[in-house]
Amino acid sequence: MVKSVLATSHQGLRDWLVQRITAVIMTIYSIGMIVYFILNPHPQYIDWHMLFSYFWMKIATLIFLGCMLYHAWVGLWTVFTDYVKCYWFRLVLHTGVLLALIAFFFAGFAILWGI
Repeated sequence: MVKSVLATSHQGLRDWLVQRITAVIMTIYSIGMIVYFILNPHPQYIDWHMLFSYFWMKIATLIFLGCMLYHAWVGLWTVFTDYVKCYWFRLVLHTGVLLALIAFFFAGFAILWGI
């Protein structure tokens, strides 16, 4: 039986479903960016600035970032839980990863809304 770490209880089916849903959302965003690169093969700074100045693009990018970070959290939580047997070391790893992912989200948010 897996102990809950950081007051997050993980259930196998829910984690599997979250991984698939976030993967689909990230794929849709990535396809959109690929289409943008095909239509604009040599984007300049002004092109990037204009693209990310639209509110809908900021929201889409923020959703992508959130999905990517949550996807990473579920994946790393699973790997650490399966392969790191020492409870205290696993707790340190989970805490470090969780704090880093939260910092990445706020950094991405600040960058997006700084444009």
